[in-house]
Amino acid sequence: MMKILSTKALSALAAATLFGATLGVSGAASAETIRIGVSAGPHAQILDAVKPIAAKQGLDIKIIEFTDYVIPNAALAAGEIEANSFQHQPYLDNQVRDRGLKLVSVGKTVVFPMGIYSNKVKSLAELPNGASVAVPNDPTNGGRALLLLQAEGLIKLSDGAGLKATPIDIVENPRKIKIVELDAAQLPRSLGDVTAAAVNTNYALESGLNPLTDAIARESTASPYTNIIAVREQDKDKPWVQQLLAAYHTPEVKRFVEEKFKGSVVTSW
Repeated sequence: MMKILSTKALSALAAATLFGATLGVSGAASAETIRIGVSAGPHAQILDAVKPIAAKQGLDIKIIEFTDYVIPNAALAAGEIEANSFQHQPYLDNQVRDRGLKLVSVGKTVVFPMGIYSNKVKSLAELPNGASVAVPNDPTNGGRALLLLQAEGLIKLSDGAGLKATPIDIVENPRKIKIVELDAAQLPRSLGDVTAAAVNTNYALESGLNPLTDAIARESTASPYTNIIAVREQDKDKPWVQQLLAAYHTPEVKRFVEEKFKGSVVTSW
């Protein structure tokens, strides 16, 4: 069982456990408590906006922040949290297949269009021959970055490469771009070392990059990479799941996303 949690996550888990124990002894409150794992940044901020709405429906949300893309699913599968909100469907599908996790999606949340950033050039047209472009090293986000590079006319992928494309699938590369695969969280810090990098929006925002003004190219919002809320298979029909989704899919939360992120994050409802 993997339990590598951040200090913030451990503190929140401890608080949630104490809260549950207190309820068990006193029976003084009737709200159901659920722990939801998120990546730091927009996912956590959006869930903060969902929390008071859910509370009115008798659902007490404890937000547990994680620092990478692997631990939230391991924690969910192990029962350390009840749900998570940090990943898109292709990533969950890959984790379920490769790690044998019994997790399912129960609803869509928001889209974070991936962007290409650079400290060295102001447009993709300026990329020199042999430029180094960093992409995420996980299968789904790596493929997503390559599809973005293809959409921008920099490379061509083999027919059928699809969402899981890898550098091996590149069949045309006229500028001889060098693909550098790095951990997704490290990509913003790589901008001093590579010519450009394809960065997930949550990590871009967390590092101070503005997707609307700093990205030299952006993914279309009409993509299969809509983020989702995941739970264990055995919990998918529990009443709190629908309560959570109803609280998330409200005009209030949509307005919060639009005003807070100003187009860099797009709602799916």
